[in-house]
This record gives sequence, structure tokens and C-alpha cells, in this order.
Amino acid sequence: MIQLEHVCKSFSEGIPALNDVSLHITEGEFVFIVGDSGSGKSTLIKLLLKELEPTSGSIIINDTNIRKISHRKVPLFRRNIGCVFQDFRLLKDRNVYDNVAFAQRVVGASNRSIRQKVPMMLSMVGLAAKYRSYPKQLSGGEQQRVAIARALVNSPRILLADEPTGNLDNNNAWEIMNLLDTINARGTTVVVVTHNMEIVRAMGKRVITIQKGVIVSDSLTDDAGGDGDED
Repeated sequence: MIQLEHVCKSFSEGIPALNDVSLHITEGEFVFIVGDSGSGKSTLIKLLLKELEPTSGSIIINDTNIRKISHRKVPLFRRNIGCVFQDFRLLKDRNVYDNVAFAQRVVGASNRSIRQKVPMMLSMVGLAAKYRSYPKQLSGGEQQRVAIARALVNSPRILLADEPTGNLDNNNAWEIMNLLDTINARGTTVVVVTHNMEIVRAMGKRVITIQKGVIVSDSLTDDAGGDGDED
């Protein structure tokens, strides 16, 4: 489902942000990507979203070589990838329902689809009763749940989460991770970038550790990961 072959990314002369990275993530996997600040984690996520282009190497997602996707087709490509970020990125002037519905409207979904899918997603993340609330009226954990509902409303095959618990307390962080685990159990491939090693070790998932742009470990249990902030 996700294949990187000998991917390098350099922004200037010197040590590349990613150096000869090769990895395969199969459909339905749950994978953590960990590493110290500046290790290349967020660069990797941006490459998967085609926000950045690799300096060399190939990236294949859903059987498509994304280096060959034209700029005008990038929005279509991204419909199969849901994204969740540390800072939630909700529309502050819209309520919970409209924040989730926005993702449907962007892809041209019908009003009937919106009326069906948005309540279903809000129910899944436990916020059906708060559909009229605005982001400022929600806790951090609730805002992240809205962001997850928005990321999933178009039924993407892949969910990328970049430090999804970075702004949350421990209890809310665990609630979000348990929710992502449930989403994965329903068939969505989940890739989580994080520096929360307590959660990583407790969940027992596949862990890919990056240090200075190089994969140094790829296993079900990992003791080499750092605890730095997002790079």
C-alpha cells in the first residue's frame, strides 16, 4: 500500500533530511514512526502527502507512483489519505458538523451523502451530541476527535497522524490512540508520527525509528526511539 524505495530528500547541501529510506507498509497495518527532533519524521509525512518531492527514489501509494502525479491531480490523490495534525486545524468559524461536512463538500459530495456520513462519523468518535458546538467550546481531546472524524468522512484507505496527541494530556492522548486503534481494526491503514514513547511501547505495534534521516530500526518492539519533539 505504501512503498518507499531508496528515497532521499535534501533541502540544501549537507546532511539530507532523509537518506536512502526504503520501507513497505501493507494494507491494514498500524505503524508508529518515531525519532528525535529533526530526524526526518515530518519530512516523511509531507512526502507521503506530496507536499514535498523526493530528491531521488520512488514513492508508491495505492499502486500509484506519486512522483508521476501532475499538480492538478494531487487533490484527487489525497482523497484516499486522511490527515490528522497536532494543532487540529479546525475551522474556528464553523461548528462541529460543518467542520466535518467541509471535507465532504470539498470532494463534491451530495447533500444526501453529507447528511448520512457526517452524523455517522460524529457518532463513531463520540461527539454526536456536540454537533452544534464550535471548536472553542470543546476540549483539546474533543477537537482532535472532530479532526479525526473529518479525516475519515471520505472513507480514505490510509490515515496519517502527525503528532496527534502532542497537545493533549495523558488521558486524552490515550483516548485518541484507542480511537485510532479502533479505526485500524475496521480496516484503515494507520501511520502515526509521535514522540510519546510510553504510548508506543504500550500499544505493541510496528515501530519504525528514524535517526538523522536514516531508518535505524523497524520492529514490533523498539527501544531505540528518541523522545524528541516533532521535527
